Amino acid sequence: MALPGLRRLDHIGFTVPDLDQAHRWLVDVLGCEYLYSLGPFRHDDSDWMTTHLNVHPRAVMVENRWYRLGAQAVFEVFHYSSPDQHDAMPRNSDIGGHHVGLYVDDLDAAIEHLRAAGVRVSDGPTASTGPAKGNRWIYFLAPWGMQFELVCYPDGKAWDREHSRERVEA
Repeated sequence: MALPGLRRLDHIGFTVPDLDQAHRWLVDVLGCEYLYSLGPFRHDDSDWMTTHLNVHPRAVMVENRWYRLGAQAVFEVFHYSSPDQHDAMPRNSDIGGHHVGLYVDDLDAAIEHLRAAGVRVSDGPTASTGPAKGNRWIYFLAPWGMQFELVCYPDGKAWDREHSRERVEA
């Protein structure tokens, strides 16, 4: 059974070590639109931070900034101070590992833009096979080590093309 009332992804939140550095990179390199900031938030006399945000009770959410990327993606970017904060970025193979995938119209032009901006871009691009055939992709790293991915499939992926009739009839 589906989650009642689910309509779409609303935003992606992540924590960075240097909010000003992240701001410059998100705006100047990725082209995000800065929206607004919130904070600080702290609760020195209760466990509100733990019961509401699953962080240390004395954690301080120093600031969070909101950005729009393209027509739909919204990033909520946090800067926290916490007594038990870990500073190691998980890899995709680690529990909790993750990446943010961004669709681009011209993968090669986007890769060149990232490299010209000094962004660490992984090897590739890679052409997918099987159900994802038609997709090309490449990973790159934010200055704080978070993984992002560029994807491009202008003619769709094999699975999408094979199942397009099912979606139209549904």
